[in-house]
Amino acid sequence: MTIATALVYLLAAVLFIVGLKFLSSPRGARRGNTVAAAGMVLAVAWTVVALWSRFTTAGIVICVLGVAIGAVAGTVGARRVKMTAMPQMVALFNGVGGGAAALVAVSELLALNGARPQFQEGLPSVFAIIVGGISFAGSAMAFAKLQELMTGRPITYPGQQVVNGLIAAAIVALAVVLLGVTGSAGVFAIMLILALVLGVAFVLPIGGADMPVVISMLNAFTGLAVAASGFVVDNFALIVAGTLVGASGTLLTKLMSDAMGRSLTNVLFGAFGQVQVAAGGDAAGADGKSVRAGSSDDIGTMLAYSRSVIIVPGYGLAVAQAQHAVRELADLLEKRGVEVNYAIHPVAGRMPGHMNVLLAEANVPYEQLKEMDEINDDFNRADVALVVGANDVVNPAARSSPGSPIYGMPILNVDQAHNVVFLKRSMRPGFAGIDNDLLYDPKTIMLFGDAKDSLTRLVSAVKAA
Repeated sequence: MTIATALVYLLAAVLFIVGLKFLSSPRGARRGNTVAAAGMVLAVAWTVVALWSRFTTAGIVICVLGVAIGAVAGTVGARRVKMTAMPQMVALFNGVGGGAAALVAVSELLALNGARPQFQEGLPSVFAIIVGGISFAGSAMAFAKLQELMTGRPITYPGQQVVNGLIAAAIVALAVVLLGVTGSAGVFAIMLILALVLGVAFVLPIGGADMPVVISMLNAFTGLAVAASGFVVDNFALIVAGTLVGASGTLLTKLMSDAMGRSLTNVLFGAFGQVQVAAGGDAAGADGKSVRAGSSDDIGTMLAYSRSVIIVPGYGLAVAQAQHAVRELADLLEKRGVEVNYAIHPVAGRMPGHMNVLLAEANVPYEQLKEMDEINDDFNRADVALVVGANDVVNPAARSSPGSPIYGMPILNVDQAHNVVFLKRSMRPGFAGIDNDLLYDPKTIMLFGDAKDSLTRLVSAVKAA
């Protein structure tokens, strides 16, 4: 590696780190994406320049085609994707990164023409093939579940963990053969196929509710595979970028598990996340308990004459694309002297930061977006907690029901507000598949319907109040 190449890669690495730092805040997230993207463009462009003399005509054509196809696919995909489908897109990007890392390692082993690789060169290749293959196949399966191309419920069968263990053992055995006996293409081809199978088998028993955690973990896998491929091709930029992704993905996975009040082991092996339907219809729940349904006029009047309103956004708001409607309602209330804040749970929506980005898209002031720890003590002073499409993250069972699947999960203290308004389509439970007793509390009012339509009616009611 020349001094110039080392300096360019160092600059790219600095841009990656600075970009990641900006991503820690919604206010700097857009700038962080731009800075990190600039670092990646610099790294890729310099790599092409540095290796230009080694390219054949066919190699140049392949590189140009690859850049063109990737640029078009990435640009069109990013512009067209809805915020509700962002986790699926992240899963696809994860998978592509892992698959690319595995293919780089495969190409390096093919160049040996069957000779046994040196251990210090072969180990990163083996690691990249295994982890990259698992990440690619697992991310594809996660995409299929989130996109509803297949059921989002856990798919289990007797002896599943034993089968997965045997596949993993076979992969390890092939890795030993590859490193200690022969570099035959057949060996690492079978190893790659088994890694793909393990990736699918790994994600099958995990339910849709836990898929964001899985995507985050697979993101870490992809980072590690990319870092390993950096060692394979002796590329400093790949090593740094992959390590950053691996470390940040691991931390994010841990934070998400903690926010759900569950261990990572329980998420991965608990077959949790089944989507179930409650027993009741629009005005009744389990055991025939009734709820109090209100009209938009009555709720609008209550909001208009409140002193403090806390809005709790959830996935239902994202599905209805109601972020602009909720901003309009908040603006009207503020003009009437009502204090308005937004309570953001760490796992509201489908991934961390989902609600922050969605509300930022509607130009909601950043200072009104309050994290759970920051706002939980304010609920007992709020006149109204307006819950828009959230359920599990406000379910008191997480505190009071030791047998509940969500017991121990940190929640927003919505039940402590003086009045609670739920905007929901129906009495279906959240992803955890359990009833929410807060819906039947005497101080709770239900407004059934699409979140965007309900908020639009509330805007008209506040104007008329």
